[in-house]
Amino acid sequence: MENKNIIKKSTYISEEEKTLIWEDIQVSLKKTFGSEIYNSWLQKITLVKEYNDYLILGVPTRFFRDWIVSRYLDKILEQVKSFKLSLNRIEFKIIEENKQSQEFIKIEELNKVTEIKDSILNYNRLNPNLNFDSFIQGKSNDIALSYSKKVCEHLSRYNPLYICGGVGLGKTHLLNAIGIRLQDNNNVMFISAERFMYHFIKSIKKNDMVNFKDFFRKSSVFIIDDIQFISGKESLQEEFFHTFNSLIDKGSQIIISSDRSPMKLDRVQERIKSRLAGGLVVDIDTPDTELKIKILKKKINEIESQFKESINLSEEVISYVATETKTNIRELIGVLNRVVAFSRVHNKILTINDCKNILKDVFNQIRIITVDKIQNVVSNYFNISLSDMLSQRRSRPLARPRQIAMFLAKKMTSRSLPEIGRRFANRDHTTVIHAVKTITRLSEQDDEMKKNISQIKSLLLEQ
Repeated sequence: MENKNIIKKSTYISEEEKTLIWEDIQVSLKKTFGSEIYNSWLQKITLVKEYNDYLILGVPTRFFRDWIVSRYLDKILEQVKSFKLSLNRIEFKIIEENKQSQEFIKIEELNKVTEIKDSILNYNRLNPNLNFDSFIQGKSNDIALSYSKKVCEHLSRYNPLYICGGVGLGKTHLLNAIGIRLQDNNNVMFISAERFMYHFIKSIKKNDMVNFKDFFRKSSVFIIDDIQFISGKESLQEEFFHTFNSLIDKGSQIIISSDRSPMKLDRVQERIKSRLAGGLVVDIDTPDTELKIKILKKKINEIESQFKESINLSEEVISYVATETKTNIRELIGVLNRVVAFSRVHNKILTINDCKNILKDVFNQIRIITVDKIQNVVSNYFNISLSDMLSQRRSRPLARPRQIAMFLAKKMTSRSLPEIGRRFANRDHTTVIHAVKTITRLSEQDDEMKKNISQIKSLLLEQ
């Protein structure tokens, strides 16, 4: 019996003693993220060193590291923890690829261009439903709509046309509508900045930049969505700058969208911001109640036409939904869908009180939470100045509120880790990661910290 106990003890492997099999993790990453993301970004990650509580992973370039950290780090850590629970941190090391080991597939130049073209068409087809006829005009968007139509009548008169506005206000709809109007008589290129970057990186990896440049610079109408995506990506900005100049020189029309005006683009070269601001800049504001009512009625008509049934929503209910939805058009349609679904299921004509009950959790949650707002609420909550909280001082009365603000910025906004770090006096993303882990641990162990987090969240959602 004693011998059996000894054998059991000697063969038991603790959580800390487990050794990761990186190939198994890669299989899991491919399943989680899908083949495209895995093949483009995650396949090249290598395991450099394993410790009890963290990993050092190798990536080929700094650009790869920044992209993976801003987009996929949290999910990668989740996958890693599923193989070894004690791991709570990932660090990256830049390992230059061995140029001798790279194998470039030699194919005809025409086939290379076709590959780019087919891939772009696959992801960036113009949506026939997003045309000028389906775009609902109001005070908040009439200027942007007017100049979008004028661009279609007089190419290169307003060059570039730069449309800016918040999420879900109709920027992509207008860009799509311009593309549809011009595509019959022009070589229209419509692409998101994210896809532009994807093809840029892919062409570098395949040593195929000549065809990349030729393909993107031959368009007579170049439409690029969400240009803020190039923020902080120096090599991508360099290529975009030369593509922009080449298109302007040949008289091509350029249309661009962003969530902010050109001069407010963060970590974008001044020469690019200057050129973007040198055209016509128009913005789309948050829709007023009148426009939201128009949108709701049009959407109701579309639903009735599609499903061949009548939707009985009173003017009072429509007005209530329009008034109470404070964010954007996308959220407005989501709220309408919820109301319509409830009406269908219960087969009743809804009153305002019904809507209040249906939407009470939605309207309590729909609040625009920004990093700036979090910083102000946290500094006021702890009775410290915002400048002190953002300073480099590391005393506990300042460091802890700063960490809480970073934690909430990660949990309550869509900002990436590097973006949050920049908002906190240009701190590194690893500082944000440390803050999130520290506050997560403290909120689980310390009732006072848990109470503070809860109260601050309530304040943010109330405002």
